[in-house]
Amino acid sequence: MVIESAETEINNYQCCDRDLAADCGIVEAHDFNLWYGDVHALVDVSLHFPEKKITAIMGPSGCGKSTLLRSINRMNDLIPGIKTKGQMFFDEQNIYSKGVDIYSLRRRIGMVFQRPNPFPKSIYDNVAYGLRIHKLAKGEELDNRVETALKSVNLWDEVSDRLNKNAFDLSGGQQQRLCIARALAVQPEVLLLDEPTSALDPVSSAKIEELLKTFIGQFTVIIVTHNVGQAARISDYTAFMMLGKLEDFGLTNQVFTNPKNELTEKYLTGKFG
Repeated sequence: MVIESAETEINNYQCCDRDLAADCGIVEAHDFNLWYGDVHALVDVSLHFPEKKITAIMGPSGCGKSTLLRSINRMNDLIPGIKTKGQMFFDEQNIYSKGVDIYSLRRRIGMVFQRPNPFPKSIYDNVAYGLRIHKLAKGEELDNRVETALKSVNLWDEVSDRLNKNAFDLSGGQQQRLCIARALAVQPEVLLLDEPTSALDPVSSAKIEELLKTFIGQFTVIIVTHNVGQAARISDYTAFMMLGKLEDFGLTNQVFTNPKNELTEKYLTGKFG
């Protein structure tokens, strides 16, 4: 991976959107660009993700929304040929600066993927995994934190009598909630969700949406979704992307009722997508 963004000192940090300065973000992109080889996937993206709010990133397939999400905890580093330019701040530090501890970054910024991906382990060991590798808990404390994480996703009552069973025995919706519990167990500050309900049935999707609403005020949640209705239902803020560019961003109600440009309006009204 090639990183072209210059190292930036914390005292050079500025909120990228003064119109929404009251909700300046724990995560902010400043003129952030990313290339997959010769493909310019993100183009001069600047926006902030307000702390302890839910922000939805929406747009048609291939618009760059998942690429942006994975840039926030540097998951794109795992792809050969990646090049970036610009700045991505987390907790007022440019995470693309030299010397950033990516191991620590990914503990503080958890991620849940499109399809449920439990480990081939027991339900208990799935949730305990991050706590063990980060040496955050053991013994009774480990038990308590596993229980707390499962309760936080409304899964404890469903699985408390079979914690030693294989996680693959769970339904798809339960597996996705387990993956969220696994991410939450290490107490991240930010939770990234890449279309977490797209592979689920409507009932399971509704449970995930209701769960996410309970996170408002507890975590900063950033969710990629192709579902316009989902963005409207659960998010405080909404970003709209098109061809790697940020075309609209603001309070969800404002974006949906008074979009800043014609592209956003066309997408919201189903004229493309």
